[in-house]
Amino acid sequence: MKEESRKIALCGVSCALAVTILLLGGILPLATFCGPMLAMAALLPVRQECGTRMASAAYGAAAILALLLVADRETALIFVFFGWYPLIQPKILAMRSWLPRLTAKLLFCNLAIALAYGILLFLFRLGDLAGETPLMTALLVVLGNVVFLLLDRLLVRLAVLWQRKLRRRFFPHG
Repeated sequence: MKEESRKIALCGVSCALAVTILLLGGILPLATFCGPMLAMAALLPVRQECGTRMASAAYGAAAILALLLVADRETALIFVFFGWYPLIQPKILAMRSWLPRLTAKLLFCNLAIALAYGILLFLFRLGDLAGETPLMTALLVVLGNVVFLLLDRLLVRLAVLWQRKLRRRFFPHG
């Protein structure tokens, strides 16, 4: 019973931290993309300690709260479409060859970009998000892919950091 309570508390605190980060990301204009990345990192301990099922529930709760509470729609939708990547990342990393891994990562990234900005442009009618030229839009997508690949590496390193160093500080008897 104590173990289950610990896991539920970790889910709740991590979810609250992720939503708080997203709310702060909605306040600072430069944090539109940093906020969702940090919110994903806040949910990593849940995946590590509680498994994918509870991490999915924590992500779902954080995503719903982000859509309801975060003033910046772009920040909220970026988290909704990219925030579940840490849940599927272990399956992608389990692929043996680097080419299918890279293809899966880039496919996820480009599909998430297309869906998020498609919704922002056509459903919410935020036309000012559209690039002025096709070249600029293509450059932004390429840069988005590079940042996503860097985020992927960061999430791997943060998971290792959690396991090796931080876990003992938060759960000394575990």
